[in-house]
Amino acid sequence: MTTRILVTGGAGFIGSHYVRNVLGSHDGSPVRITVLDKLTYAGNEANLESVRGDARFAFVHGDICDAPLVDRLVAAHDQIVHFAAESHVDRSVLGARAFVRTNVLGTQILLEAALRHSLGTFVHISTDEVYGSVDVGTSTETDPLRPSSPYAATKASSDVLALSYHHTHGLDVRITRCSNNYGTHQHPEKVIPRFVTTLLRGGRVPLYGDGGNLRNWLHVDDHCDAVELVRTEGSPGEIYNIGGGTELSNKELTSLLLDAVGADWDSVDFVADRKGHDRRYAVDHGKISRLLGYRPRRDFRSSLAETVAWYRDNRTWWEPLTAA
Repeated sequence: MTTRILVTGGAGFIGSHYVRNVLGSHDGSPVRITVLDKLTYAGNEANLESVRGDARFAFVHGDICDAPLVDRLVAAHDQIVHFAAESHVDRSVLGARAFVRTNVLGTQILLEAALRHSLGTFVHISTDEVYGSVDVGTSTETDPLRPSSPYAATKASSDVLALSYHHTHGLDVRITRCSNNYGTHQHPEKVIPRFVTTLLRGGRVPLYGDGGNLRNWLHVDDHCDAVELVRTEGSPGEIYNIGGGTELSNKELTSLLLDAVGADWDSVDFVADRKGHDRRYAVDHGKISRLLGYRPRRDFRSSLAETVAWYRDNRTWWEPLTAA
């Protein structure tokens, strides 16, 4: 029996990887996917070009805050995988209204439609940033939420809201919280593609503070594999952390990127730290490994080299985005 999945934000970085991976992994036709995407600056239809001719794929240009549109789409689907979000922390520091609208109100509109039409499963994609900075150890799914940025606060709000629909109404909500993603097709506002594309053009890159902020890195395809495990084998009302297993300081990451493009530290400017910049994120993904068999499979250094090579070879994809 075919499962009809509505993927919100499916033209973005992670969502488009998920769509391509799922359609590519099912040889028969057990799934049909409709992407709903507003095509903001971070959404790119070119990310879905390889699946556009697939009879199991459809694209709808629209906003998750458009309640009538959402209602019509949810009525025609069995499950939702909800990637759509405003996600750039720097932008949220400058102005949080769009983040509240999309991340909180948009999620509520989707949840209400899911409840109204007795949707089967609602997978809500969240972030490790909801836990706030972790000085030592790792964050588990039962840790309190201590978001620091407006972005993280809106994601924490949507997490709690989604869980309330499970606890109050019995809606099958499953939440994932991931580490920093990297890979191809990522908008150059994010650190890895920003540094790579800037350095490839001979520019200078900014490094916040002393460069000592620590992040755990997760390849986007490992993330998508985990999301699919949660969709197909996860349990209602559960939260699953998804980690990549590679922790680096921003300074260490910068060094690797400089080496990858043949640049040196003369191309780096140390700049004032961002407001509310969390020192370290780190999640414990033991739960999803133990219960669903998740393991991050991509080697960081070789996958980073492949990512840099993709940006080097696909300037026509990113140059229009950096010119905007």
